[in-house]
Amino acid sequence: MSTPPSDIPPPPSSPPTPPPAAPQTQIVGQQTAPSTAVPHTPGLQPQGVGVAGQTNTLAVVSLAAGVGSFFAHIIPGIGGFTVALVAVITGYMARNQIKQTGEQGMGMATAGMIIGIVNIALTVLVVLIVLIMIFIFGIAMLGIAASHSSG
Repeated sequence: MSTPPSDIPPPPSSPPTPPPAAPQTQIVGQQTAPSTAVPHTPGLQPQGVGVAGQTNTLAVVSLAAGVGSFFAHIIPGIGGFTVALVAVITGYMARNQIKQTGEQGMGMATAGMIIGIVNIALTVLVVLIVLIMIFIFGIAMLGIAASHSSG
């Protein structure tokens, strides 16, 4: 008993694909799976090198050293000159790093450098004035001593 070809059922085909679903609206805080492995804490910056929103550490050091150099003159041995030199060097290094990484703090680094340079210039000026005053005072004292001894 042979069945005519018209009576044979067609071979099974794959099930029809459903139409693409419309994107669902998500309400903040009601996601089904976390989007990151680390929970986000508001107000904290992500840690990493070259983060655009992060302030360069050397820029902060430069500004702090620049401002602190005016107060560091009371420290024997170290003094304000050394702290001002630290401000200038770290400011220069920070500016180079900021140009490479795109971090924040270019103004802080520049301000630290300028304050450090001003402090160094004022220190050199004061030292020169003191030396000139010693020289003038010495000549005056020798002149007074010479005039008393010749008489």
